[in-house]
Amino acid sequence: MKRGRKSTPELAPETRRCAIYTRKSTSVGLEQDFNSLDAQREACTTYIQKLPGWTLVDECYDDGGFTGANIERPAFQRLLADIDEGKIDVVVVYKVDRLSRSLLDFAKLMERFGRAGASFVSVTQNFSTADAMGRLTLNMLMSFAEFEREMIGERTRDKIAAARRKGKWTGGPIPLGYTVHEKRLVVNDLEAVLVRDVFSLYLRERSTLAVARFLNESHRSPKRHVAANGRLREARPWTKADVTRLLKNPVYAGYMRSHGEFYAGEHEALVDRETFSRVRALVNRATRTTNDPSRNPDYILRGLLRCACCGSAFTPASTRKGRTEYRYYRCIRRDKEGRDACPSSPLPAGTIETFVIDRLREIAAGGTLADAAEIETSWVGRCLADFDSIWDVLTPENRGRLLRAVVQSVEIDEPANRVKVFILEPSDGLSARPEDVPHEVLA
Repeated sequence: MKRGRKSTPELAPETRRCAIYTRKSTSVGLEQDFNSLDAQREACTTYIQKLPGWTLVDECYDDGGFTGANIERPAFQRLLADIDEGKIDVVVVYKVDRLSRSLLDFAKLMERFGRAGASFVSVTQNFSTADAMGRLTLNMLMSFAEFEREMIGERTRDKIAAARRKGKWTGGPIPLGYTVHEKRLVVNDLEAVLVRDVFSLYLRERSTLAVARFLNESHRSPKRHVAANGRLREARPWTKADVTRLLKNPVYAGYMRSHGEFYAGEHEALVDRETFSRVRALVNRATRTTNDPSRNPDYILRGLLRCACCGSAFTPASTRKGRTEYRYYRCIRRDKEGRDACPSSPLPAGTIETFVIDRLREIAAGGTLADAAEIETSWVGRCLADFDSIWDVLTPENRGRLLRAVVQSVEIDEPANRVKVFILEPSDGLSARPEDVPHEVLA
């Protein structure tokens, strides 16, 4: 009697929790009853239904009107959070670029998916990241997707440049003196008066700071732009930078700028071109410099000085009389907003540098500097061990390096003629008496 072969029961397919992600770069057409997001979701749902054990989660992850150039999308961020929490096994999309158009972002996403034990499927490109061939195909597709995005960007920039060469307004912050109507700059008569006054004031004062101070004193505010949340930004005072940008903006002379070249614009000019050229030349001459003083190694306290009056930093600066150059440090806020914003006058660089160095020599003589910097490099330790003799032979670069390794900050109360040097910890600060730091304001 033959024995029958035992039948083996079939194993139930493994349950896979699937999430569909859809995305559209623009919001155009999303108001329709059946839009692009719906079409993507329908195709993904059909794909999932054909696979045994695959089930669709209830949560919807749809981003309408969001670019694939980055991952800062609300629905996508919810999807990533659910993946990290282990709620999703498979992410299903219509096409690869719906997930991301950046190859770098995509590589990071695949690594994140892998850590969470999730895989990725593109229904129209018929591959999965569960096998090596699928991952190779994915990398190739993403390379082409990123190439396509870069080409779109280049074409867009070319179109903008071509439009500007024709004198057209191509968007961006609306300049003071204008509004936009039907994609064209239109003169705002009230603001136009202020723009012309700024040019006239500069020709009279020859100082952007003086112009900014006058505008602030007369309560004439810069243009207020609408923030990303739709609210009108708060009015703020004029600065030197605001005045400089206005005076150098070719829009006011009826030009549009593209790649450094000026082209006749479609809009009405607010100042004549002769006035604009004259003002622009004066501003360029006033702001031209051969060296960046903030990078000059002779300014050994760069980055360490703070203003006790307003909390701003002191920045290096210089002026020249004949063949003599005078170095000093000045309060950034006063420099930008004028003396009404901060009472601190410029400090002679040599005076304040000598004062700080003398204080360090006194502390080094007591041996506390070496103790305070025990965590620093051996080079710093050797310098501090014999500070008095080594300092004199250090280059300016190494003097600045040593100071920044030892000094936490130097607080300047210029009106009160008082200085505090903080060594590593604020509790170690040394307060100087007013007569210890004599200095005169340079004209």
